[in-house]
Amino acid sequence: MSTAYETVIGLEVHAQLLTRTKMFCGCATAYGAPPNTQICPVCIGLPGALPVPNRQAIELAIRAALATGCEVRSASRFARKNYFYPDLAKGYQISQFELPMNEHGALEIDGPSGKKTVGIIRIHLEEDAAKNLHGVGAGTDTLVDFNRAGVPLIEIVGAPDLRSADEAEAYLRVLRDVLMFAGVNDGNLEEGSFRCDANVSIRPVGDPKLGTRVELKNINSFRFVKKAIEYEVARQEALVSSGGKVVQETRTWSEPQGKTLSMRSKEEAHDYRYFSDPDLPPLSVDPTWIDEVRAKMPEAIPARRARWQSELGLTEYDARVLSAHPGVAAWFESAVIDTAALTKQPLATLGKKVANFVQSEVLRETTTNGLEARFPVPPQRLAELLALVEGGTINGKIAKDVFADMVKTGKAPKEIVDKKGLAQVTDTGAIEAAIRKVVADNPKEVEKLKAGKAAVRGFFVGQVMKATRGTANPALVNEILDKVLAES
Repeated sequence: MSTAYETVIGLEVHAQLLTRTKMFCGCATAYGAPPNTQICPVCIGLPGALPVPNRQAIELAIRAALATGCEVRSASRFARKNYFYPDLAKGYQISQFELPMNEHGALEIDGPSGKKTVGIIRIHLEEDAAKNLHGVGAGTDTLVDFNRAGVPLIEIVGAPDLRSADEAEAYLRVLRDVLMFAGVNDGNLEEGSFRCDANVSIRPVGDPKLGTRVELKNINSFRFVKKAIEYEVARQEALVSSGGKVVQETRTWSEPQGKTLSMRSKEEAHDYRYFSDPDLPPLSVDPTWIDEVRAKMPEAIPARRARWQSELGLTEYDARVLSAHPGVAAWFESAVIDTAALTKQPLATLGKKVANFVQSEVLRETTTNGLEARFPVPPQRLAELLALVEGGTINGKIAKDVFADMVKTGKAPKEIVDKKGLAQVTDTGAIEAAIRKVVADNPKEVEKLKAGKAAVRGFFVGQVMKATRGTANPALVNEILDKVLAES
């Protein structure tokens, strides 16, 4: 990419709200239902059907505002956004225009050049459109599934503050995490409940005037967003450098072809002929309602990560990994608290130990889908296992083997340890006998150790642990080994 041009990117993110019913009717919002089974006269736009706003959707929009630092308007309005498309039964979409519900927020991201604040212009409420199903029937037909029509959405309109595809990807990841932890959206890109439009333009470096923007529509993958923006920036630079002009249009990303493709010329906002919806009164949000929502808000991600680092002794990396999903964060915190209760040790002593085990063993067996997370064992079981380690019953290596058995059988750690005889050997006589046999069987290694090759010591410890099936207490092994070697 040329250094003569600066990239300007603004993202518009559509996030479905976690409601059981649609924005203006009582139809279900469950994903994956048979086509056209979750519809009614309101969401398919039959004459005479009147919309009624969903209170829970409005509350979740307030949550989104609080989580992103937006101001919540005391009064906003719903508007009709008029356009024709097969997935829009009414011929208009109920949205918000001149009086959006939330404005003037920001998110902090870790971009390629360090931390950066990205503005959020507005977050407004609207209803989703239906879904076109291409290539069905004989293979060339397009059918429409109206189950998605009317599902509550918020549109988060970001400021044109992003300057690279990497920054755009970082912003999307942070926004997704914020909405998931706030309980607003499930973050499921594959199901389309979190999707993005990217407005991309270029301008000569130092020029304050924005260039002609191209909208990249409905991208539902972090990787695809990055690839689509990189391609589009390169396309625009090549076009301008050769004397051409960028045309304002809507394009889509084709992963098989590895490029953006033109969909249609881009309409200006006034082409939608917005006007206030006559069927819906102004939306009034009382300040006490905002306070009630704020009081129920879960701990924000940055605050939780900072607390884990200060109270649990986690590194910044640990905190980020363990807070990558709300379910994982809650599971980890429960495991730490349960372990502390069993061992009577302070959280600061155990936090890093639990974090290490979760990252190395538990997350490998954990699956997530949207807000759902499935763990191999309950956090209480892990606490029982780590309590055995802290109490000296088993060592860390044996704990990993026991955990694998717990995942496979569902049995309690103590039951597995007792049944397999894995309890740590602290009998000094038994350990000394094992050490003397290893020393007697390996005279050459003894001579190497005496000659100053300290690395050979690890060989003896390993052989003793092997002889005791890993159950010998490592501290005692080293202590008694010194004694036996001094005698030999």
